[in-house]
Amino acid sequence: MEWNLDDSRPIWPQIKEKLMKDIVSGKYPKGGAFPTVRDLAEEAKVNRNTMQRALGELENEGLVITNRTAGRTVTTDDDLLAETRKTLAGSSIEKFMEEMEALGFDTEQTIRLIKENIEK
Repeated sequence: MEWNLDDSRPIWPQIKEKLMKDIVSGKYPKGGAFPTVRDLAEEAKVNRNTMQRALGELENEGLVITNRTAGRTVTTDDDLLAETRKTLAGSSIEKFMEEMEALGFDTEQTIRLIKENIEK
């Protein structure tokens, strides 16, 4: 799995965002077991405390549930998963629109360009 972490911003929010994307995309199925802190930290090549902080945030948001005897599982809350997916999509769109604006495109031009590229 590609983590693509960079030094331009703190690592734990990047980890959290990636795990959120993996959850809403179904890589980690709802209700299914979630990897351990140790396994994820090794995979991402980060300190366990950094990974734990990201997972703690996912728990606070309800995307991951900790069961004392069974480890962590992914939420089964369809509404939460849909809302999280929508929020992540909105963030991606916002970043994309900022980049397009930096290139000199307004919203209408950007939409036209997208349509042209889809029709190709």
